[in-house]
Amino acid sequence: MMMHNWQVCLPRTPNQPMDQIIATKELQIERKHFYVEFRENDRGQFLRITEEAHGRRNTIIVPSTGLDDFLDTLEDVLSAVDSANEAAEGPSAPAEPSAPAASN
Repeated sequence: MMMHNWQVCLPRTPNQPMDQIIATKELQIERKHFYVEFRENDRGQFLRITEEAHGRRNTIIVPSTGLDDFLDTLEDVLSAVDSANEAAEGPSAPAEPSAPAASN
């Protein structure tokens, strides 16, 4: 079961708390809940990913300056997984040759 929930927040004003949420998305995969938030504070902007499962929370924070490298690394890992899965499946069956066209 997947649940998507986007929220976009207004820019931060001086009287708001230190971390301002700019955009957020919640995702449920099996029994895990993921919260992906793009935030801003006095030190800059960052991506915060929190996993919640079985009463435990784990969080990683990626500064906005490293988001491109972070996404490139995810793509590299997922591409390697795809390649490994394709290799494990073996070569696909060759297509059957088509019959030559009949000439009159």
